[in-house]
Amino acid sequence: MFGLSDLKQTRVYQEGKQEGAREEKFRMIPLLLRLGLSFEETAKKLGLSLEEVQQEMQKQPPSQDI
Repeated sequence: MFGLSDLKQTRVYQEGKQEGAREEKFRMIPLLLRLGLSFEETAKKLGLSLEEVQQEMQKQPPSQDI
């Protein structure tokens, strides 16, 4: 029988888990920048490259802050 522990050991499950963690990091970028962290600080805190942070922010719609 194929159980939950067997599922968690599959390549598909592991890759999905890693991709989900990476997407969560990208969702945190705008928040950290709004809190006052620099692009460099944000990249370091999230374990991303500076280029990844900059590219992700280019994808974001303009801020609606007033």
